[in-house]
Amino acid sequence: MQGLRTFIVASLAVAASAVCFAQAQGSSAARPGRDLPAAKAGGQPAAQPAPGPQPGSASAGAPAGVTPPPGYIIGPDDVLIVLFREEKDMSGEVVVRPDGKISLPLVNDIQAAGLAPEQLRANLQETATKFLQEPIVTVVVKTINSRKVFITGMVAKPGPYPLTAPTSVLQLIAMAGGLQEYAEREHIVILRTENGRQISYRFNYKEVSQQKKLGQNMELRVGDTVLVP
Repeated sequence: MQGLRTFIVASLAVAASAVCFAQAQGSSAARPGRDLPAAKAGGQPAAQPAPGPQPGSASAGAPAGVTPPPGYIIGPDDVLIVLFREEKDMSGEVVVRPDGKISLPLVNDIQAAGLAPEQLRANLQETATKFLQEPIVTVVVKTINSRKVFITGMVAKPGPYPLTAPTSVLQLIAMAGGLQEYAEREHIVILRTENGRQISYRFNYKEVSQQKKLGQNMELRVGDTVLVP
């Protein structure tokens, strides 16, 4: 009888120890970050991801545009995006009209052609103070259509071409698909207007292609016309 009592006490002690061990293991697993790499060696906290742009900040949702060339001045047919922060009804995409103006709600017509984007932004911001308190305006150049050069005559694709980067006569001919078979390669002319007067420059395609008199391969300016007879 005494042996049976001893066996029962020993069994209860083993069972109690197993329960305590299981509870200790569960408590340890429930502790967040116990075995996770939450800290670096030396007790330094792990780096946190950098916060993204906040709503309403200058970088949040700003539309992408083109990078205007140095000294760019807005002209007719250029496409602009005008943003009034927190004023969507006044914001929008606009095309510069032939008279050089753009139209926006409340602001109505305002001159854009002949101005740098920053000058237009300042003018819009000043005008908008009549309707808004401390307006914040952004002007983005979406498309430049006003800066054009022209090529006509014996090329594959004559017509106007946008001048959005430095472009030489030879590059424009390549953009136009090259010279046609019967083009007079030695008598190409560049027509340019300077100080209200039209002047011309000669371009000998044969010489330039042979690396001779490379000064003929001049950089084109807005409004230039290349004539290929």
